[in-house]
Amino acid sequence: MVLTREYRVCMPLTVEEYKIGQLYMIARHSLEQSEAGEGVEVVENKPCEDPTHGKGQYTEKRIHLSSRLPYWIQAICPRVFYVTEKSWNYYPYTLTGEWCSFIPKLNVTIKTRYENNNGSTDNCLDLSEEELKARAVDHVDIAFDDLTGKHYKREEDPKFFKSIKTNRGPLIEGWRETDTPIMCSYKVVHASFEVWGLQTKVEDFIQRGIRDILLLGHRQAFAWIDEWHGMTLEDVRDYERQKQAETNEKVAETVAVPEANAAVAADAEK
Repeated sequence: MVLTREYRVCMPLTVEEYKIGQLYMIARHSLEQSEAGEGVEVVENKPCEDPTHGKGQYTEKRIHLSSRLPYWIQAICPRVFYVTEKSWNYYPYTLTGEWCSFIPKLNVTIKTRYENNNGSTDNCLDLSEEELKARAVDHVDIAFDDLTGKHYKREEDPKFFKSIKTNRGPLIEGWRETDTPIMCSYKVVHASFEVWGLQTKVEDFIQRGIRDILLLGHRQAFAWIDEWHGMTLEDVRDYERQKQAETNEKVAETVAVPEANAAVAADAEK
């Protein structure tokens, strides 16, 4: 059975504000992570259209991860390892799929919808009865859930951060019941790795990794609000293009060496 979890992440924002903040956060976060050795290469970013959801934005990325995996996954991974991520963003609905570069049995799909509430909608993404039975709901608190030490920054901690532009924050215990505005990101994540002996361990690892990324990214989106609040969609798309160009340049540097080494090793084995 596919491991299915629904993450509900509340933010002290409106859905319209979050549209800008999310794009800003992803662009900046991707650049920062590539500088740390986790390369996010943007392969394609273009408008798209769907008969049901209307106009949107299609993005394809390669997320280079080999140096960040636990030892038991590194043991079965080649030196050049990446995850392909394809995303169709029909805001406030998004569909994302992720596939491993060398394990066809590893698949992750993420369905997302944003609403102006505090996570109170029971079936926001219209899951089937079967999916509802398999689903585990996880409420992610950006202020009071623990963040791993290597990513923690006090200036990005919602318990201490106060926005100058909006006067929002710091967030106190119970903020999701009292603060306004408030919106929720509903994310249903299906993770499957159909390899006997490793399935449960890998699927759980993927879900924990996604939860950690959601917690960090949403904390940053709020902590960076004074930098993106007031931007138009055109402004943030310009910022996104600029940061993606910088990120791709960084990834080319960090990925080129291991790729060259892998090519040399392959030639030596012939």
